[in-house]
Amino acid sequence: MAAPETKNQLRQLLGFFSYFREFIPNYAELTKPLRDLTAKRVPNVLTNCWKEQHEETFQTLKDVLIQATDNPLFVADFSKPFNVTVDASNHALAGLLSQYDDEGQDRPIAFASQKLTPTQQAWSTVEREAYTVIWAITKYRRWLFANEVVVFSDNNPLVFLTESVPKAPKLMRRALALQQFNCTFKYKVGKTNVVADCLSRPVSVRE
Repeated sequence: MAAPETKNQLRQLLGFFSYFREFIPNYAELTKPLRDLTAKRVPNVLTNCWKEQHEETFQTLKDVLIQATDNPLFVADFSKPFNVTVDASNHALAGLLSQYDDEGQDRPIAFASQKLTPTQQAWSTVEREAYTVIWAITKYRRWLFANEVVVFSDNNPLVFLTESVPKAPKLMRRALALQQFNCTFKYKVGKTNVVADCLSRPVSVRE
């Protein structure tokens, strides 16, 4: 995940980390240097404003979130549903694997993002979203096989997967592979899909 270059990118990243603030100790205090950069007096382009303290804060946020996924006190419960939240931008796709803990918090288990090929970038939005579902389920199959899976998306790939994929040979085989999983699709309003949305943007995708 690269450092933000604009205030919009910074707000997007803060939204991402805020979603997991329950697992980031002293979140408000820790993120203050970054939140200060969203003030009106700060220029839109952050190139000259991004100082060492901001980079250190950004790296700390990433490190703490990685520790949250590796926390030995939290063990995935295979008797409970798993959540897979997906999003596809024009350039990349992303998925979050998570599970609600005993307090009802959405606990991160794994993050993933991948650039789209030029051919995939030419696909329609719903086709990219459908492909993202297939990609994420396949990627996390070792957790999801034989378990209940709730797929969250800000699009509605279910209709496409069940009606349109048979007409698209490149996706048909992958769609058929989903039949071995117990998937339920749920719509997630775009503005609340902050995690997958952030991971699917160029700022978070490695070369």
